[in-house]
Amino acid sequence: MAKTPATKAPLLALKDVRLMDGMNPLFDGVDLALERGVRACLVGKNGAGKSTLMRLMSGLIEADSGERVVSSGVRYAFVLQEPEPLGATILDWACSGGAEHYTAEAELYAFEIDPNAPTTSMSGGEKRRAALAKAFAEEPDLLFLDEPTNHLDIFAIETLEDRLRSFRGAALIVSHDRTFLERTTQRCFWLYDRKVMKLDQGYSGFEPWSEQVMKDAEESLSRLQKAIERETKTFYSSITARRTRNEGRAARLNAMRADASARLMQRSKTMEMSIDSGGTSGRLVAELKNVSKAFGERTLLNNFSTRIMRGDRLAIVGPNGAGKSTLVKLLLGQQAADSGEIKLGTNLEVAYLDQGRDALKGDETLWDVLANSGSDSIMVQGTPKHVAAYAKDFLFRDNQLRQPVKSLSGGERNRLQLARALAKATNMLVLDEPTNDLDMDTLDLLEDMLADYDGTLILVSHDRDFIDRLATSTLALNGKGGAAETPGGWQDFIGQNPDFFSAISRMESIKIKGEAPSVLFEKPVEVTTLAKKPAQKLSYKDQKRLEDLERLMPEWQAEIAKMEEILSDPNLYTKAPKAFEQTTRQLTHTRTSLENGEMEWLELEEKRAALGQAS
Repeated sequence: MAKTPATKAPLLALKDVRLMDGMNPLFDGVDLALERGVRACLVGKNGAGKSTLMRLMSGLIEADSGERVVSSGVRYAFVLQEPEPLGATILDWACSGGAEHYTAEAELYAFEIDPNAPTTSMSGGEKRRAALAKAFAEEPDLLFLDEPTNHLDIFAIETLEDRLRSFRGAALIVSHDRTFLERTTQRCFWLYDRKVMKLDQGYSGFEPWSEQVMKDAEESLSRLQKAIERETKTFYSSITARRTRNEGRAARLNAMRADASARLMQRSKTMEMSIDSGGTSGRLVAELKNVSKAFGERTLLNNFSTRIMRGDRLAIVGPNGAGKSTLVKLLLGQQAADSGEIKLGTNLEVAYLDQGRDALKGDETLWDVLANSGSDSIMVQGTPKHVAAYAKDFLFRDNQLRQPVKSLSGGERNRLQLARALAKATNMLVLDEPTNDLDMDTLDLLEDMLADYDGTLILVSHDRDFIDRLATSTLALNGKGGAAETPGGWQDFIGQNPDFFSAISRMESIKIKGEAPSVLFEKPVEVTTLAKKPAQKLSYKDQKRLEDLERLMPEWQAEIAKMEEILSDPNLYTKAPKAFEQTTRQLTHTRTSLENGEMEWLELEEKRAALGQAS
């Protein structure tokens, strides 16, 4: 990791900034500065105000007091947690912030996005990559990134890491991805106890430093509590104090109590998370023998065999569109294989958390989601508990209980799904991108809980550190029918299979279209009942897109063949260099359109098959 550049004049600085959240202080005397060339992370607990602080720094909101100093002419770019592209094409949107046309186009190609594709029907990963390309195309002096790795596969994250390392401006990053932060940051800002503390090292040095800070804070709190005990005893036992009503001494005592109370409140904001593994399943959870699965001409699994035993912790990895969700559906009995044998175990109680959070209906309230019977209580691992008390375990406030789900942030929706899933006993837990939008503390709690879980865990994730900490084996799919499984996590797999993903190009690995899987969370039930859902149909928008692609793909193939024939003339470059250059550029663009179209068609066909709809 490169050292932090020498001290320079800051591009932006906050001095003694204060901001209230209703009646409570959110920031109380924040000092912070960013110089050109510094890549810093902003770390803090859930609800500490990280996103709010970034918005304040970028000028989107104002502080109640304090000073925000910005160098003249500084340009900003802000990638939000949930970007929503607008405009007819992605290129239109990428240029909407003032970026030059050619710069925006180049950045979109760098992030493997077709500039001429429409902004409608984009997947979460495509929106994220397009937003990142737009931000870099604006050539900002200050770049703000709020959870930039959400919905990106490992290969796209590595592309972002490379792009950040070559970025010459200043960057402030909020992310839960430890590996990503370790590879990109040179400085840490810690939003702690309503102030910002600074570490002039990358994230790799943050955890030991923060542990020491918290240890010192605990010792300081202990000394304060003892001082309060002494002062209280002296105050009430002193005849002089009672006679003269020493107002100064009383004020000091009240101030000490208020300080201790604030510190205790800050310390207590942690989630209470546990899981009941329910009844014991059979020793064999699932066995696949010579299983093949294809959509059209694309083979996702080819004579694939594996066995999952009770207590296994299997991580499934690979590029977007490689078939990870398809494999999960095969394992859960929600989709049939083209050939081969799938045997499922007995006494399985399954909970599935999908990455799209499709089980959460936007108009439902948080109360409705947790207590869908309409009662005031929820059964938590066999014991009734009041909804408000259980929601508080997952850091939800009482005034949020009647708010609609659509008003919750991404992290809050993720916590709500976890709350509902963990209330029920389950001996097989399937998690699809569970780390999205979670802060470090919540992620640590989730890891600790899963580490103690004695059921079977199936984990689909692009978080390399999360996989390394939890997985006992890693199964990789390359999207070409290839599969490989090794003991250990991501680093173990790459170390033993360095060339596994060479069968696909980097472009294919991240240029995937299609919406996130729409598999609903189900309460723990027998696996054999999961497939008995009524058949549904593709939406009108998806059906129309599928028909368009079936018309366009042959046209693109014909155009490619025609241009390849033109370029086969060995004298073309000498006779007509401009025509050669134009045809070469158009050929690249058409091939990109065809590859994107084929992958989108595959996703839609897979979606239609999952819905049980006939071709």
